[in-house]
Amino acid sequence: MKTPRPLPNKFQDRPFTVGEAGRAGITSKRLRHRSLTALGRGIRAEGPTAELALAVRVRPFIEINERCAASHLTAAELLNLPRRRQKEASDMFDIIRPEGAAHLNRPHVVVHRMKLYDDEVTVVDGIPVTTPERTWLDLAEMLSVDELVVAGDGCVRVPRLELEGRDQPLCALPDLQRMIDRHKGKRGLRKAKEAVRLIRVGSDSPQETLLRLALVRSGLPEPALNVPIFSEDGRRHHEPDLSYKQYRIGIEYEGEQHGDELQIVRDIARSERYSALGWTEVRISKRHTVNDAKAAVAKVRNALVQAGWRPGR
Repeated sequence: MKTPRPLPNKFQDRPFTVGEAGRAGITSKRLRHRSLTALGRGIRAEGPTAELALAVRVRPFIEINERCAASHLTAAELLNLPRRRQKEASDMFDIIRPEGAAHLNRPHVVVHRMKLYDDEVTVVDGIPVTTPERTWLDLAEMLSVDELVVAGDGCVRVPRLELEGRDQPLCALPDLQRMIDRHKGKRGLRKAKEAVRLIRVGSDSPQETLLRLALVRSGLPEPALNVPIFSEDGRRHHEPDLSYKQYRIGIEYEGEQHGDELQIVRDIARSERYSALGWTEVRISKRHTVNDAKAAVAKVRNALVQAGWRPGR
């Protein structure tokens, strides 16, 4: 077979539909060439796609089918919601179609046919995606309650403009409750109802959420989340990940980045500020969170008792 004519540049680094290729003047003969891989009926790719961004990989599977949107775990990734992590990029995509739409059976696609309202679809990177609140409700079909709380905390957290380019949450708690009220009888609804009562504004990471849940379930007071410390002269200081203002205790979760040399310097300075302000710092790492976070709970409980807290207060 002869060397094929190069594809137009915009088709060389992404999967595409046969329809858009035809509109760009690519012949059916060229589309049948063995240099192209068929990813299903009407979708082609010239090279590997596993390393491409998710939006690029899933786009043709949505465009080729009417009334479709990315949903569930695929939508969660596109929306940057905390979700169950996969060890490698998946070649399977979650796509939702409204009730009554024709059955769809394609490779690489998990199709969810269910009730879907127009206001439950938004656009991300140019493709239809279920809204954050609808995505959260759909995740209840496959996540545990704690994982659903993590995702919910991610939905309602207020981002930092200087770090993320936005200062508005993806949605609010009433939006999550509205989804629950709207979709009565939906699979996973019981977990969603339990999770929505546990979601809080203020958590900046899944680890902070899970630590908060572990502390509360062990009978300790519920901590505040990322609330700044103010000294007696009114100066604003740093924001502990979790804190008990009444007992002057700040809890810091230290991820892997805390082994970085510059981060170590910053952590030492933070500890010195705690001491100067008359606060107690409790440092928690990943090793404290295994076995239902019993070690983390014990550290926090000890600090609270030393500060005067007693069970039942």
